[in-house]
Amino acid sequence: MVAESVEVLCARARDALAQRAPEKARELYLRALTLEDDSPDIHYGLASVCFQMKDLRSALHHFEEVTRLDPHRAGAFINLGALYNLMDRLDDAVQALRRGIQLDAHRGEGYYNLALVYRRKGQNDLAIQAYREALRVNPQMADAHYNLGNVYFDKQQYGLAQNHYKQALQMRPNWDKAIHGLTSVQTAVAEEKARQSAPAAGDTPPPPTTTAPSARSVDMERTIDPTTQGEQLTVLHQATIESEQCGKLYLGVIEK
Repeated sequence: MVAESVEVLCARARDALAQRAPEKARELYLRALTLEDDSPDIHYGLASVCFQMKDLRSALHHFEEVTRLDPHRAGAFINLGALYNLMDRLDDAVQALRRGIQLDAHRGEGYYNLALVYRRKGQNDLAIQAYREALRVNPQMADAHYNLGNVYFDKQQYGLAQNHYKQALQMRPNWDKAIHGLTSVQTAVAEEKARQSAPAAGDTPPPPTTTAPSARSVDMERTIDPTTQGEQLTVLHQATIESEQCGKLYLGVIEK
């Protein structure tokens, strides 16, 4: 029986992977690796299979081997950076992704993964720059628009957040996450307007104005009941008579 060559084993491994048989693909790549253990292509294939199988440690090992054997392969550095991010090695992730971008500045996924790392590090301004670069390289990257919306939302720049959520929805209609983000922006804007229109804490509304009755005001509608206030009527009558008499005397003086 003729032993299969490295090329045949790798081709069979790729076919198995296409048929969603990662275990078979891994077995074939490992057989190929025994024949050529310094092949970056075999390590790359193994890394991809291990990643699909969620064996992150093995995937990390093989991507590191690719970067060692072929230090100019941009894709390996970008994938390595993404793995470092998943394994919480954020500084290593930044270094690997920057190297990948340096080798190939036209790969949007490099900038995108770098933005994810910056976001986790709390460096939102750097994340915004990286997302924008990803969109410059690939304007149809809906995920970059969505994540930019999230960053701007956290920075309370609601207009920019809303714009990016809408662009994400244009590229991917009915996307639940983007719809939720857009709804959150609208709610935040409404709440902000309500806070601005509400009185400040500690302020009290002015008391209602009332018109106090004047001390000189006279109730023209007031009447006096003779049955209960007869004495007052008598006094008023006497005062009226005296006033008339005084008036007559004064008039006589004027006439003289």
